[in-house]
Amino acid sequence: MCGIVGAVAQRDVVDILVEGLRRLEYRGYDSAGVAVLNAEGELSRLRRLGKVKELADAVAESPVLGGTGIAHTRWATHGEPSERNAHPHVSNKTISVVHNGIIENHAELRTMLKGEGCEFSSDTDTEVIAHFVQTRLDAGDASLLEAVQNTVSKLEGAYGTVIMDSRDPSRVIVARSGSPLVIGLGIGENFIASDQLALLPVTRRFMFLEEGDVAEITRTSVNVFDKDGNAVEREVSESTASYDAGDKGEYRHFMLKETYEQPTAITNTLDGRLGSGTVLDETFGNGAAELFKKVKHVQIVACGTSYHSGMVARYWLESVAGISCNVEIASEFRYRKSFVQPNSLLVTISQSGETADTLAALRLAKDLGYLGSLTICNVAGSSLVRESDLAFMTRAGAEIGVASTKAFTTQLVGFAMLVLALGKYNGMSEADQAELTQALKLLPGKLEETLELASQIEGLAEEFADKHNALFLGRGDQYPIAMEGALKLKEISYIHAEAYAAGELKHGPLALIDADMPIIVVAPNNDLLEKLKSNVEEVRARGGILYVFADVNAHFESDDTMRVINVPHVHPLLAPIVYTLPLQLLSYYVAIIKGTDVDQPRNLAKSVTVE
Repeated sequence: MCGIVGAVAQRDVVDILVEGLRRLEYRGYDSAGVAVLNAEGELSRLRRLGKVKELADAVAESPVLGGTGIAHTRWATHGEPSERNAHPHVSNKTISVVHNGIIENHAELRTMLKGEGCEFSSDTDTEVIAHFVQTRLDAGDASLLEAVQNTVSKLEGAYGTVIMDSRDPSRVIVARSGSPLVIGLGIGENFIASDQLALLPVTRRFMFLEEGDVAEITRTSVNVFDKDGNAVEREVSESTASYDAGDKGEYRHFMLKETYEQPTAITNTLDGRLGSGTVLDETFGNGAAELFKKVKHVQIVACGTSYHSGMVARYWLESVAGISCNVEIASEFRYRKSFVQPNSLLVTISQSGETADTLAALRLAKDLGYLGSLTICNVAGSSLVRESDLAFMTRAGAEIGVASTKAFTTQLVGFAMLVLALGKYNGMSEADQAELTQALKLLPGKLEETLELASQIEGLAEEFADKHNALFLGRGDQYPIAMEGALKLKEISYIHAEAYAAGELKHGPLALIDADMPIIVVAPNNDLLEKLKSNVEEVRARGGILYVFADVNAHFESDDTMRVINVPHVHPLLAPIVYTLPLQLLSYYVAIIKGTDVDQPRNLAKSVTVE
């Protein structure tokens, strides 16, 4: 959720740290700070409420110099957004700490530390780490490494943390439990971050810490210890990730840029994965074919937008592949007793691969008797990818806007290919496989056509300028797309919106219908079209104003009570992907009219790495 950057180098590192924070702005935050040690151990710290630019301006006005440093963007959990609660936190002017996650037993530790004479200057849970490390050193721990190892053994909850001591500026200590950290390896210098994207300007070689790891990092060495204190080796990988977040190109916002990148992103998702008439099993990893032959049930676990992609997949898996499927929100799945169907495959979905609840659900499921686990993810090397048996990489590229666009549609493409992969072992005909395969190959072109509707949708958005509520309707596999459309409108325009399966209108939502409640309908030309038209008439009869995104062959006509935008015809199974784009564009243009922060909406974060 928050961003961490650290460095141990011979050169001044503050510019590297601040640039790293800028590259993590997409994650969501409310304050930023940096602390640097020079060779004499002098500590300089700057913190600012608001954007990273505020911190960068402060650094420009009051330069801080030093080769060892840590920096952080904070998303408030304990304590209001303020400069005093911003990281890094300091104890006794010597120990400096940045931290992602939540220390669940912080209140108990705070009481104990106050009893030992520690004075707290913030309301955060993080500050207990700084004081605990300081008290361990005062009690005689031989090194900063030992003090941190003893400290983390007392912490309950999630943390990715970096600690430095002004009395020894040659090293930093990092610890990871539930919140990701990556070490970037340089020549005569090393770096730490919560996301490798922060470090791409300085290195392409990365080491990912595992759960429970503690590492000691100097300019010339990285020593890693597991949760039991044993020295371990962690694999070093070369990153091929690209990062263009600093350049929106011709676009006003990243969200719009990423919306228009979807044809290319989906082309990348498909590349090299489709044969002449089906999907290649190797798409999902080694051993996928043998596992898929045994699968008779799929359990999908995800959060937010990823949950909506899982809901679409349930319709597809059951209707096309003939395999039963359940979908559950990860935060619910992990805290209830569940029954595992025989021969079940667990599928997790996450853009970042670090979503805390989804990762916890995967770890829980490993003890519940699943055949195996598959993750659909956008970030190679993430925790979900490393800890799952199989992985499908969506190849969407860096997504900076908090409201997901291309990450969502590439997830849906991944599920379409999973339907092919499971279906061919469960009675799906070769003709049906070939038809869907061909439709996937044509999909990027259909998305290009759909994006040409942008000017019409921009005009439509003007009618939402004074609206405070909206209702989205869909049927079948378009119902989750209606949910996703409502979520997008909520996220970036702050208009209250909700979605209903259209057949549920008469069971309550009709009471809301009036001329001030816009009703957005997704209407592909499928076997539920006539039923959907009946639902539309129910709204019209009660004075509602309808905005219908309809297949060109669905025969909807605009009039005083209904605005119709025709969407290109597409294979019925892939219609949810195509109909997502008009809803993304609608939410974007409404947000522009409302004047909200499109890329970084209030109170939200891109990567949710805490509960």
